Amino acid sequence: MPQSLSAEAKKTAALSLPIILGELSQMALHIIDTAMVGALGYKQLAAAALVLSVLNIPFVIGIGMTISVSQLVSMAHGRRDGQRVSHFFYNGFWLCAFTAIIIASALVACRNVLFHLGQDTEVATLAVPFLTLMGWSIIPMLLFMALKQFTDGLEKTRTAMVISIAALPVNIFINWLLIFGNLGFPALGLPGAGWGTLITRALMFCTLGGVILYHPLFRRYIIVRKNQWKLKLKTIRELLYIGVPSGLQVGMEGGAFALSGIIIGTLGATEQAAHQIALSCASFTFMVSLGLSQGSSIRVSNAYGTLNRAKILNIGKSTLITGLLYGIFCAAFFILFRNMLPQAFNNNTEVIKTASLLLVLAAIFQISDATQVIGAGLMRGIKDVNVPTVLIAVAYWVVGIPVGYLLTFQAKLGPAGIWIGLILGLTCSSIFLCLRFFKMARRI
Repeated sequence: MPQSLSAEAKKTAALSLPIILGELSQMALHIIDTAMVGALGYKQLAAAALVLSVLNIPFVIGIGMTISVSQLVSMAHGRRDGQRVSHFFYNGFWLCAFTAIIIASALVACRNVLFHLGQDTEVATLAVPFLTLMGWSIIPMLLFMALKQFTDGLEKTRTAMVISIAALPVNIFINWLLIFGNLGFPALGLPGAGWGTLITRALMFCTLGGVILYHPLFRRYIIVRKNQWKLKLKTIRELLYIGVPSGLQVGMEGGAFALSGIIIGTLGATEQAAHQIALSCASFTFMVSLGLSQGSSIRVSNAYGTLNRAKILNIGKSTLITGLLYGIFCAAFFILFRNMLPQAFNNNTEVIKTASLLLVLAAIFQISDATQVIGAGLMRGIKDVNVPTVLIAVAYWVVGIPVGYLLTFQAKLGPAGIWIGLILGLTCSSIFLCLRFFKMARRI
């Protein structure tokens, strides 16, 4: 890597590392939940997988909405306009709060849809109370994400990281109490994991909110609240201009994986449990790529505020190279440990065998998965969000899911068919977004 690109890569990595650690800790919460629920039995594991598949689409759309906060805060910060930073933060927070309430309420109201997805009846029955709790937990989580995007946009990425890591043992302890009934608490089983998630997310939101309101690091943005903490339609529109396409982008990608879980669930509880194991592993490695994407997006947005084309291109090139190398490493890791990783989640022989096969397919898409999410982040950094949304839709919903469905049922490949479709979708998305970034960045 040339020296200039190497320097930019180091700067992006330094900014992204706390984001990555925070994202990994959040993913670790899901993996630990999966492993602890898996100890109850594969039916409970399949029920958890079903709920996470249904939650994934609306949840990631909500997360996409929070992205608008970091983008506009970062641009205002690049121009050294603290007043606008505070204004974007206030309006963005309430927009995210409204979005969170709508999503959570809709999920809870429609929870009985689980009985109409062609799933195993016992699995659906176990899933309903878990969905209710996980649905309500979306509210504190999206509020936490809105606050996190504010601190990340200011390049204070360690703040949310510390809270996310600290939440890990808290969630494990609450799960230990409520799933298995330790220290005199009732053994709630799967709903215990839901309560653990809800309580932990609420604590995370309250803690980060307290830090922002009272820590001297953020005081300059709080003391101007009398002038800047006003809801304005124009500002909401600016946030929606980035938030809606960003939400659709991550929603279409997350939706593709969610639908894949539902489709695989129609094959049986064993297949769905194996899918959840492989997806948990792939999602964990994806968090590093997502952190790089967010870090590069913040840096590109900052440079875009001053229209520094050379810097934008160097940040983009260096981060994509970093993502490529990381993807190669993850692919090798999955192939080497494909037979060992599933045993951490379940001891059912058939589940482990199927999960091992799916991990090989997960290894194949590691490179394209890393580069496509970085490409999407770079596009958001230069406020090009509409065309990339269309490109992502084509990649996943015209190529990936239809091909995967045909391979699963027509070619009789079972769950492997859907994963091959995901490989094709991710590859197309990567190619489309990277080409688009370099085309648009050169026009700045």
